[in-house]
Amino acid sequence: MTRLRRDPRAERAAIQVATIHVAAGARPRYDRTAKGAAKGAALAADGRSRRDPRAERAGQRVPGANRPRFDLSQVVAGPAVRGEMPVVGESRQPAAPKIVVVEDPAFLVAVVPDAAGGRLSGHDRQVLGAARMLAGREGGVVVVSAGPCEGCGPAGADRHVALAEPGADPAARAAVVAAALEALNPRHVLFPESLDGGDLARRVAVRMGAALFDNAEVVAATGLVRPARGRRVEQRAAPGLLATVAADAVPDYGGAPREARAVTVETVPAPASNLLSAERIPADPATVPLALAEFVAAAGNGIHDLDLFRQVVAALHATPGASRVLCDAGLMPRHSQVGASGTVLAATCYVALGISGAPQHLQGIAGCEHVVAVNTDLHAAMIERAGLAIVQDAQAVMAALLGLLEQEAARHAAGDPASGDRTGAAS
Repeated sequence: MTRLRRDPRAERAAIQVATIHVAAGARPRYDRTAKGAAKGAALAADGRSRRDPRAERAGQRVPGANRPRFDLSQVVAGPAVRGEMPVVGESRQPAAPKIVVVEDPAFLVAVVPDAAGGRLSGHDRQVLGAARMLAGREGGVVVVSAGPCEGCGPAGADRHVALAEPGADPAARAAVVAAALEALNPRHVLFPESLDGGDLARRVAVRMGAALFDNAEVVAATGLVRPARGRRVEQRAAPGLLATVAADAVPDYGGAPREARAVTVETVPAPASNLLSAERIPADPATVPLALAEFVAAAGNGIHDLDLFRQVVAALHATPGASRVLCDAGLMPRHSQVGASGTVLAATCYVALGISGAPQHLQGIAGCEHVVAVNTDLHAAMIERAGLAIVQDAQAVMAALLGLLEQEAARHAAGDPASGDRTGAAS
């Protein structure tokens, strides 16, 4: 329904005959001819548009559901200013966030992330959040990484220095990083307290002859705090030159994206290494424990063809997982169960196929960086948790996905440069 809401009083006042020469107390007279009716309708045409609740409800209904389900997020705020009925389901694109630019920072806070594969980990983002606390409004945050680093700007970096990859020798990398830090002359330098980041921080501290405050759990401009003596006491110190930040101790940067302007510094060439050769041998994803897996694809009660599921997992080079329902039924091994009562994941990517998302299952994937869900229920808890959701039958999606992966594998075997290497599917 698109006709406008009528205003009877405005129409009646519009067709009333002027009573200038009529005696006081006389009853009002109206011009009900076609001319007067058109005049009244024109004056009342600026009324509010009438809504059609049935049409809006039909537009909100989710297709393909067994019982009626409605997506209330499709409700439009109100009619348009010009009086037209809004289109049900019309999406409004949010405005792009404004990038914060710091032209001349008063000082620099450097961050040396692990950035495996050129991507920031969750721990790296937390270190950048700590650096933003130390920088405040006047300072700038500079990321010093080996090669490119994806997503530095949204994570809080104002500058980015890409160093040449020194290879697998940790001593050579420490020499290159120390030379870059001396050229930048930052006020503070933060490392993640991880296997690689902690080792690099200690090597850089020795090369620069500076003290290192390691495993900081509280980072602020007023001081750093870390536990000691079995967490029975706390050690506090003013922020120094070098420090490492513990995992899950500082929140990520949540403000507007920063510029991450690329800058170059003069560095010394990496010293000669004692290592003759180094090679990274990837583990078999089918045998990797779930707690250590980077890419996990799990099946739920919505999966009926487990052979097809195993083929998709093998084509994706992922580690197989399962919900508690399948493991209790004996369809999947118990060690593949994902959830608080099974294995808690810390994967980079988690694909949930036919899993609705019980509370204990969602607790098990709380540490996953990216979640992809395939389910027929739009209102499933897993769909709400996922960053990418496909509302469709998981069986049909798996069959289509397997076909695409086989085509890509065939193109790659034929030497097509447009096809990618599936060993990097987790990225």
